[in-house]
Amino acid sequence: MRILLVTQMWPTPAEPDLGSFLLPLRRELVAQGHAVEVAAIGQRGGGKAKYARLTADAVREARAFRPDVVFAHFLFPAGAAGLAAARAARVPLVVMAHGQDVANLRRAPLRAATRPVVRGAAAVIANSRWLATRLEAHYPGLECEVCDLGVDLEQFDPATAPAAWDGEHPRFLCVGSLIGRKNVIALADAFAQLGRGSLAFLGDGPLRGDLEGRRGVTVVGRVPHADVPSWYAACDVLCQPSLNEPFGLATLEAMAMERTVVATCEGGPPEFVAPGTGILVDPRNPSALLAALQRAAAMPSPNPAARAAAAEHGVARQAGRMAAILARTGTANVS
Repeated sequence: MRILLVTQMWPTPAEPDLGSFLLPLRRELVAQGHAVEVAAIGQRGGGKAKYARLTADAVREARAFRPDVVFAHFLFPAGAAGLAAARAARVPLVVMAHGQDVANLRRAPLRAATRPVVRGAAAVIANSRWLATRLEAHYPGLECEVCDLGVDLEQFDPATAPAAWDGEHPRFLCVGSLIGRKNVIALADAFAQLGRGSLAFLGDGPLRGDLEGRRGVTVVGRVPHADVPSWYAACDVLCQPSLNEPFGLATLEAMAMERTVVATCEGGPPEFVAPGTGILVDPRNPSALLAALQRAAAMPSPNPAARAAAAEHGVARQAGRMAAILARTGTANVS
């Protein structure tokens, strides 16, 4: 099958972490015998003109590559660029929603701009049932497929990753942007109440200054994606108590590294955080968050049950499921 992947986030040497979560998917689709070309934006910022360039690039690539299907990631603007490419090549469009693109539908202009994409797609994929339910509510009659991007079980292998941090045990780690939705201040406050161990934040954002200087807290900033497994390897518990998390890839990656997790009950994590692998917590309940840290710190580290649960979402398996969805849209020959 010939697949044109269209995305508004794709890593480059200047932006190595931008859309890096899509790289394993492309690699696995190729490994399974499919030809995959990419039309993408590889920069942050730059104004709206870059979206027009993405559409032009996607249409040009579709005419040259002659795909069997266009696979767009994010409803808008990449979905709109993918729809233009699919129409140019006269092939189906499959579009995948990741989270913020669905949250953006609360704004009427973006909801209107996204409607032709959703209605014009042969299939719409959401990365969790939680997200699918919210997307379907905006467009009555829509029925989403549910399939996540999965985790690279080879990259996130506890047997191969050296520890990158030697903080006091129990070691708690939070990975992601330092923003309100990630609930990082509440996590730091709960850790302070715990009164032992160490807490590291891997990421950056506007709340960095509110986290720095706290006792036992280290703000690392952004690191190359290739270095993230070593941080998981060093921690005892991965903490992601977001106010909502459409899927929760960092949680799944840490589980693959045999780490117990504290994850939000609002979003995708309840769909894969099984009993014995971690604690699901109400992110708006400070006492529950403190109790979750206490309980998680008493669980095994390493935690083989977490790896076993994550293996059900290995990227090879998920890429195969996505390829089946793409094929069902009426695509032609599989190469």
